[in-house]
Amino acid sequence: MGVSGNSGRAAIRWGDVVLASIAAVSWALVAMAGTAALGLHLLGADAAGALGPMTAAVVVLGAGGSVTPTGDVSAFGLSGAQADTAVDFAPLGVALAGAVPLAWFFLHSLRAAGNRIPGTELAARAAAVAVLFVAVIGGLAWAGHDLITIDGGQLGLGEVKVPGTSGIPGLGDLGGLLPGRLADLADARARVGFSVDAARSLVGAACWVAGVLVIALLASRRSPLPRGCEPLHRVVRPAVSALVAVVLVAVAAGFAAAAYAAVGDAHPRRIAGAALLGAPNGVWLAIPLGLFVPWNGRATGTLTTLLPDPLDKLLGVGDDQTVTLGRLAQLDGRVWLLAVATAVLMLYAGVLAAARTPVCGRSLGAFAGRCALALAAATALALPLMVWLTGVSANASLSVLGFDAFGAGIELHGNAGLALALGAAWGAAAGAAGALLARMAGAAGRRAAHLAGEETGVPGPGEETGVPGPGEETAGVPGPYNPAPPYRSPNPATNPYLKLPPGLHGSPTLPGPRDRPPAGPRPRRPPYEGPPPPPGTPRRGR
Repeated sequence: MGVSGNSGRAAIRWGDVVLASIAAVSWALVAMAGTAALGLHLLGADAAGALGPMTAAVVVLGAGGSVTPTGDVSAFGLSGAQADTAVDFAPLGVALAGAVPLAWFFLHSLRAAGNRIPGTELAARAAAVAVLFVAVIGGLAWAGHDLITIDGGQLGLGEVKVPGTSGIPGLGDLGGLLPGRLADLADARARVGFSVDAARSLVGAACWVAGVLVIALLASRRSPLPRGCEPLHRVVRPAVSALVAVVLVAVAAGFAAAAYAAVGDAHPRRIAGAALLGAPNGVWLAIPLGLFVPWNGRATGTLTTLLPDPLDKLLGVGDDQTVTLGRLAQLDGRVWLLAVATAVLMLYAGVLAAARTPVCGRSLGAFAGRCALALAAATALALPLMVWLTGVSANASLSVLGFDAFGAGIELHGNAGLALALGAAWGAAAGAAGALLARMAGAAGRRAAHLAGEETGVPGPGEETGVPGPGEETAGVPGPYNPAPPYRSPNPATNPYLKLPPGLHGSPTLPGPRDRPPAGPRPRRPPYEGPPPPPGTPRRGR
């Protein structure tokens, strides 16, 4: 972590790198597994199969992996029955639970490097975290396999008594068909399992951990970066950190809404479990929708009941539908409140970005333009990412002898191209408006980090004082034993503390012009002529 004083090259302490990566990955996996297991338990999924393999599969899904459900139903003694299931869904609650501790421990390990970190050390720390995380996901992919068997005998079909009829007009003899088939169904065993696609899961995990580390570095305003990344401190980090803070606030509001809904519901455990696994999915779907990003989707079968109102009414038609805020407002006028809420969120992001951006003594127009450009770029990249992460694709069908016995499906995907354009427009407007409001309130630049202030050379008000790291130069840095040079020489004519009122120089306790005797030899004191002093008394000098 330090820099050697002899050669000036970065000396990487590999022991610290390995320990920091183990801590980050361990806490991230613990949080993800705990969230997945608790969510599945509250949903009652552990009643149908083992909780361990299901938890491993959900963690792999949350880390960008792929899980393939499979089914093989043997009914009526025939082999022509089959089940097809396809699921493409990322539980963002599990992903967020792992991303937060992973980013926190990774960034905390960089703080000891000081104000700058060598590029080689930063790359080594990021690579160690990524390799260890992908290795652990590979182990979970191996463990995330299970087979759930449903026994038809537990359904009680063997006790069903159907009277044999042989003379129903128009149907003929049913005595050997329906009762016999029910008896065969009682012996049927349905095997439904799931397996993890190891190759796709490893690639998805590598992309997931790389994305988390990049976002964490861009959003952390107090973490060091290599030399040459000074513009990131001044422009990029304030906007990205403000946007990340707003998104996390929106997720917290989603959890609060789920808790409020669970209080008055007949099944609060199910709502709590669904919120743990998928609350960020709903929130990050609502944010682009509130910013007028269109979606396309359809829903069929019983999966329609999983959608919130009025989205279920719009998609429940069965055909492909375009989901916009206006069409949803036609079914429920309260949907317009979503547009108001997202606009307030964007304005809050603009004010927060302006408070974290150093002013640098520039004009109001230049400061507002810089904030608008930075927030526009950040929002233009964040909004398509939300659209891509919250896309849902789930289809299931069970066919017996060519007859469709059960069918359900959900398709919902947003327009990433329009999300990029709308994100840039909303970010520019929110950045400019937030800069104006922050400047009017006197909050512009007050929350700027010390790294941004150091690079600009103009420390802002309320700025923190940075501590130089090992091997960094301290000359010229103001401190308690190295005060900053004054802006101008002292002038008693303008500084009242250097100008004394007239008439005080005559006081014996104040220095000043006094009447002194003329210079000359000092008179000698006459000798002592009295009796000698008692013993022990010091004698006077002559």
